[in-house]
Amino acid sequence: MAIKRIDRRTVPDTVFEQLVDEVLDGELPPGSALPAERQLAETLGVSRPTVREALQRLAHSGLVEVRQGGSTTVRDYRRHAGMDMLPRLLLRKGQLDPEVMRSILETRRLIGREAAGLAAERAGAELAAPLTELVEALATTQDPIARQLHALNFWDLLVDAADSTVFRLLYNDLRAVYEPALAALAVLMAAEVGRADLYRALAEAVLDADAPAARDLAESLLNLAATEFATALSGESA
Repeated sequence: MAIKRIDRRTVPDTVFEQLVDEVLDGELPPGSALPAERQLAETLGVSRPTVREALQRLAHSGLVEVRQGGSTTVRDYRRHAGMDMLPRLLLRKGQLDPEVMRSILETRRLIGREAAGLAAERAGAELAAPLTELVEALATTQDPIARQLHALNFWDLLVDAADSTVFRLLYNDLRAVYEPALAALAVLMAAEVGRADLYRALAEAVLDADAPAARDLAESLLNLAATEFATALSGESA
């Protein structure tokens, strides 16, 4: 277990971050027991209350199980963690995890398809002006990051119009993962955000209350980034 000593002046966040990395990297595999609080505190060079707070945060995140009067056991994050772990899983040691990125694109496509269909079924005329404005911005903007932001705002409108609390919360989590990486993903997303014609057709289908067409167009549009990613990945592995 490659635990590093913590400077006494740092906060419990540092202990938490280090232990999270150990769990996600597999250095602390599921089912393994963490050292006792006293031992962890001595190894890390921090107080026992600091360690206790970090362990409580780990338990809240679903990464460990703290037994009263017993050991602290590492849990399988794939079964017990929440979406708050996604940004950490996407970038491991400064590298993009292809498997996690693929999963994000798949989930994005599924949510986007259904959100577009529900928006077509539930949206009102008030959606016309903001959707049209964003489509025109996509068509006239050349900056790749600005285009991605316009596209994000377009999907934001559709998710709101879908009137689904679960889709809304899932979209929030996915956007929180994606938005900090706009520059890094500019090439990958160019094939999608450069298709203002498809965004326009999708907006028209939603505004025409044509749910089947909206679902099909959303899937076609969101498949562009997924295909681009698969192509790039196969090129790297060749």
